[in-house]
Amino acid sequence: MPYVYHKTMSHAPGVAKACDSQSAPRSKAEFRALARARRSAIGSPPDLTGPLLEAVAAARVVACYASVAPEPDTWGVIAALTQAGARVLLPVLGRRPDWAVFEGVERLTPSWRSIPVPDGPRLGPAALRDAEAIVLPGLAGTPGGGRLGTGGGWYDRALAWASPSARRVLALYPWEVLDELPLDGWDEPVDVIATPVGVTWTRRV
Repeated sequence: MPYVYHKTMSHAPGVAKACDSQSAPRSKAEFRALARARRSAIGSPPDLTGPLLEAVAAARVVACYASVAPEPDTWGVIAALTQAGARVLLPVLGRRPDWAVFEGVERLTPSWRSIPVPDGPRLGPAALRDAEAIVLPGLAGTPGGGRLGTGGGWYDRALAWASPSARRVLALYPWEVLDELPLDGWDEPVDVIATPVGVTWTRRV
């Protein structure tokens, strides 16, 4: 598989200066604050359908997150996968990881932080074992497969149920692919990073 390395977020206006100075972020909290500030300046999130379809390849069961702006947009790939006959699982957020099948936007209801969830049956955490590809949210990633999540640890817990062969795909903006991140042992790695400008196969693959 081709390895494509998108350079660090030094390409992002306003972020490079912060990273190159003595006030460069050192902790997870500082990285998250910087990423959220940068995202808050985005208007409409760009389309990620093409890169995400490339990243999940021919998977027939895909777990995906239901994006809320300014997160990288996943609704295009959810629609495309559903139209192609794939089974799409969306998270049901709570203390315990849970999943439900996407059955159309008319079957969604708002949940925590207005994140939409399917109104159908809850399948439990073990439903993730069926997923051949898993599209994950995050705030930054590394070419080595590191992932900085949003801070709740929900996906790190959920991935304990994933098949070892499932491809883990992290959706980011190009400037969020960094050389290094402050990560802990419980931070689950990823295989692919998808951004609006292309796909990065991590060194974990």
